[in-house]
Amino acid sequence: MKKGYKALLDEANAVVETVPVDTAKKLHDSADVVFVDLRDPRELERDGMIPGAFHCPRGMLEFWIDPESPYHKPIFSEDKRFVFYCASAWRSALSTRTAQDMGLPKVAHLGGGFSAWKAAGLPVAEKPAKG
Repeated sequence: MKKGYKALLDEANAVVETVPVDTAKKLHDSADVVFVDLRDPRELERDGMIPGAFHCPRGMLEFWIDPESPYHKPIFSEDKRFVFYCASAWRSALSTRTAQDMGLPKVAHLGGGFSAWKAAGLPVAEKPAKG
């Protein structure tokens, strides 16, 4: 193996913005900020999610961000600040770097992930039902 996950995480964390939980709490009610949950749907069903977060499964991120992709989601073309998160800030660090490399402006990730959010006693919502 040429490069393991620890090296990839170190590289990502060296170039992306990490938002601490106390800052994330302040950003949560801002209309200019979108929290993006990268976790697997089963994790959302089991553990809940940050209220109002947009769910983007990690495997679809690049396709949903790219406006030229047939899977593009318009939310990623909005003039917003995006705060990615996962369970413990590993997937979100890598995803933030990828989004940054793709040219998505104003992107960061939640330090400590959803685990840190919950540990801080911040609100948790149930995964919205598909409609």
